[in-house]
Amino acid sequence: MVQLWKGEAAQWRLTLCLDGKAGTLEMGDQPRQLLVHLGEKPETEGLRRAAAKAAKQVISLEGQSAVLDAAPAVELLGAEGLAALIQGAELAVYRHETWKEKREEKPFALYLDGTGALDAETVLAETAALDHWICFARDLTNRPGNKLTPDMLAREVAETAEKLGVECQILDEKETRALGMEAFHAVGDSSANPPRLIVLRHKGGKPDQAPLALVGKGVCFDSGGYSLKTNMRGMKGDMAGAASVCAALFALVENKVPVNVTAVAPCVENRVSPSSFLPDDVIGSMSGKTIEIGSTDAEGRLILADAITYAIEKENACKVIDIATLTGAIGRMLGSVAAGVMSNNDGFFADLQSAAALTGEKFWRMPDYPEYGKLIESPVADVYNSSDGCGAIAAGLFLGTFAGDTPWLHLDIAGTGHADKMSQPYQPKGATGMGVATMYQLCKDLTKQA
Repeated sequence: MVQLWKGEAAQWRLTLCLDGKAGTLEMGDQPRQLLVHLGEKPETEGLRRAAAKAAKQVISLEGQSAVLDAAPAVELLGAEGLAALIQGAELAVYRHETWKEKREEKPFALYLDGTGALDAETVLAETAALDHWICFARDLTNRPGNKLTPDMLAREVAETAEKLGVECQILDEKETRALGMEAFHAVGDSSANPPRLIVLRHKGGKPDQAPLALVGKGVCFDSGGYSLKTNMRGMKGDMAGAASVCAALFALVENKVPVNVTAVAPCVENRVSPSSFLPDDVIGSMSGKTIEIGSTDAEGRLILADAITYAIEKENACKVIDIATLTGAIGRMLGSVAAGVMSNNDGFFADLQSAAALTGEKFWRMPDYPEYGKLIESPVADVYNSSDGCGAIAAGLFLGTFAGDTPWLHLDIAGTGHADKMSQPYQPKGATGMGVATMYQLCKDLTKQA
């Protein structure tokens, strides 16, 4: 959709206004002009929002093409500024797939001019690839449960991996049961659609370099189990974490980022059936820890517990990031503005914040004072899967017991995984693809530390 301008005719001219001064762009046909005000000291996120608003405004006025003078952004922020403009426009015009008999397509082309001596082709290629995979994550997350069972998700990821030449392993229920993934199966065995564990490996770094693991919750539909939800609308998107880790790894592969990263996505359905697990059950886990079940609706942390253990023990991960639409509590706390974070490593959290400063995604670190540990204590098992309060903190602490001493980040995107009135203009209604850009940037930044 975004291309470099080479003199093509366009219906609109978009002019960036900085410090009250507008840039200029001479065009023979004198197209309609839209002024895009950036404020006095815009940062990358401001450019991203401005480009999104501009693209959406032109489309709302039935425009099909526009040319944007990127010179003010490039002069101010260089390649990062150009990438923000590209991303804002591309993500803003995303439309999720539908199953209507007829779908109206409205093509839109945005041309960039004023890139100067910058290697704009390289910036455009990298950003466009990342945007494509963010939209891939959005597509999967927006898909209805009957169109995306655990096996369907696994097969689509495997087919995509094959096209990209990515190493992919899909573990079926026999293989995961043999690994002792009892927590994973407590949830997965509740459905006639069997569970799947997706493992993707990007080996772009040094052969002896241990990988960073991205672990994403893949509950393809969540009824709450016997702790039945009163409202299940939107629970098709409870696999946003799985979609995000797969998309982030595919972006790293397409852009040939020289780093070793493994994505692990435990995929299940949480349903009510004769084989469903129950409140007060005590179950095992791959780590050997036992878990008392307080709520069957706290299922995401169960499958993530085994997936984190798998990443550390079987994939030899040196660091772990888990990402999940985990708790309603985080949405009530932070809304759709920021994701909640827990971590056992200050340096790793600083890496996350540094990456997020470029991507515009916001993360707020939750406290982990020792007193909160009582929330997940159990008189009959090693750990309790629910709590009577501080739900987002309790969920993070629960997962932290399975990460152990491995540097670990937990990202709770239950509030930010879907757009609402507080979301950014480049996040249309539906899934946002939250976390893909920041995980990609964080992994890319690791190449500078090596």
